[in-house]
Amino acid sequence: MSRADDHPTATDGPVLAAEDLHVALGGVPVLRGVTLRVTTGESVALLGGNGSGKSTLLRTCLGLVPYDRGRVELFGTPLRGFRQWRRIGYVPQRTPGAMRGATVAEVVGSGRLALRTPFLPGGRRHRDAVRRALQQVDLLDRQHHELAHLSGGQQQRVLIARALVADPDLLVLDEPTAGIDLEHQHALTEVVRDLLGQGRSMVVVLHEVGPLGAVLDRAVTLRQGRIASATDDVADDPGHGHGGHCEEEPVGRAPSLPEPVVGGPVDGPDGGGHA
Repeated sequence: MSRADDHPTATDGPVLAAEDLHVALGGVPVLRGVTLRVTTGESVALLGGNGSGKSTLLRTCLGLVPYDRGRVELFGTPLRGFRQWRRIGYVPQRTPGAMRGATVAEVVGSGRLALRTPFLPGGRRHRDAVRRALQQVDLLDRQHHELAHLSGGQQQRVLIARALVADPDLLVLDEPTAGIDLEHQHALTEVVRDLLGQGRSMVVVLHEVGPLGAVLDRAVTLRQGRIASATDDVADDPGHGHGGHCEEEPVGRAPSLPEPVVGGPVDGPDGGGHA
């Protein structure tokens, strides 16, 4: 049985649709009329240099950044009314300094907090979900290791496992290859290839394409807050960024161990509030 057979709520329409998005942060325009659609089973790279708006676009679509004008829908539902947050797995940029003391299994298990009874230890279903997620990123043998002792590439795979533990339909990765050597980028690419083979949809923010370009369906390149190009050949996209990674748009850094993306969006044209 395929994964799609196990997820009858999946639709053939767009899993993510943003139309004419305008975002200003601190009075500075960051997105200027951006439109983006991601369909079921599709993988899309968001490319661009520093300040292009790619990470802001991702965070706005998840309700983490307010927008001034436009519209966002997730799985056909306007952002203000969307409640099925377990269908989205968010992998933030890695900040290892705040991970000290947590084991790999604890980090991955924290991705199921919204699905567990508060204040009670996880039962067999919880432990099985953690094991399955770690198997998918080939790190089951490290489950009792302290996360801070793993390499950067392994830490990134742990964060992907954390996003996978609730079995989402859409994975959103923000700069997953930043600060990771080429060998671990190739290992991460194989993990992504396997996940896409399961029918998941994926949006990946990248500063430069690297090995992941070989497994993603298409690329959308942003420049100065606008769509500069779109191509079905990610590796050959003429607009992709080069060079080292550095901090981009003027938004707060995502925490290293964020809570699952649950609740409603921050205040915006669609209304609602995000805790």
